Amino acid sequence: MIAPGIRNRLNVVPVEEWPLFKKRPLVIAGPCSAESEEQVLATAAALSASGRVDLFRAGIWKPRTRPGQFEGVGSPGLRWLRRVKDEYGLPVAVEVATERHVYEALKHGVDAVWIGARTSVNPFAMHEIASALKDSDVMVFVKNPVNPDLELWIGALERISRAGITRIAAVHRGFSTWEKCSFRNQPRWQIAVELRQRIPGIGLLCDPSHMGGDRDFIGDLSQKAMDLHYDGLMIESHINPAGALSDRKQQITPVELMKVLGSLVLRSPTTDDPEFLETIEDLRSQIDMYDNLLLDILESRMQVAETIGRYKKEHGITILQSSRWREVKDNAVDKGVRKGLTPEFIQAVLEAIHQESITHQMKVMKEG
Repeated sequence: MIAPGIRNRLNVVPVEEWPLFKKRPLVIAGPCSAESEEQVLATAAALSASGRVDLFRAGIWKPRTRPGQFEGVGSPGLRWLRRVKDEYGLPVAVEVATERHVYEALKHGVDAVWIGARTSVNPFAMHEIASALKDSDVMVFVKNPVNPDLELWIGALERISRAGITRIAAVHRGFSTWEKCSFRNQPRWQIAVELRQRIPGIGLLCDPSHMGGDRDFIGDLSQKAMDLHYDGLMIESHINPAGALSDRKQQITPVELMKVLGSLVLRSPTTDDPEFLETIEDLRSQIDMYDNLLLDILESRMQVAETIGRYKKEHGITILQSSRWREVKDNAVDKGVRKGLTPEFIQAVLEAIHQESITHQMKVMKEG
């Protein structure tokens, strides 16, 4: 569940006002890792020729889960990015995870940096990076933390803002989970939607490469992001994905990238069409009615939960009945699926209701 919070008024410039912005979506593309000068320049040449990429990205320092894997070429790769910038006119971006990374990147004239999920989760690291970036003129993209914690994500963005950076955007790459999921990282779109509610004006991009973990998901996830009116996409593109030294399964060729971008359907968030406005207002009124009915039903359900709590208290019975909870959950998920609802949605709703019921029963247990 997302805890309610006050709106944050950060001093940010909307993405559509950034000098490099051509049209929606803003496109950041390039290989997961800079592996060789030839690979970087060949990929950049193909992406530049398309005329559709706004920012070239490549990982120089690669945080790996276990030692012994390819961990990037380090600072020498920054010279290759400088060649991309000089020869193809593409602004360039690298991931930074330490203060030293920031100084090296700025020294080589990078236009943007992104902060990965393993770093944005750490307030100490974010503080050091923000201090190193202070008053610089780079664009900063902050990926969501690995765990689904909205406050950590907002805190990371706030630290960058307080360093005097105004061109800041959030990158939604999904969240790690132990639960079974088709994607590498669970999208949990509602967290990104809530972020925009909490920080009006913040740019929001989707990283379908890391979210899906498989090139086959990139198109659908990109379209979903556009339907939610994201500002842009960060997609890993390699001249030869089969030979990539890291994350080869989730990278696509520049030609495939153009196919993905060409297939996107871009919709407007508003319209002046009077027929549409009248119809949507009627439908929203129906939604409001059903929301009120749901609240009435939930109120009645909690009243029954309190009665159960008193009955348990009188008979010395514990609040949590695990077997009963499993039965309720399994039955509800089966019924929900038959009604066209997803198991994830049903489970999330039930868990929230169950937690609220426990809270009500705990209050009853403390009475007197």
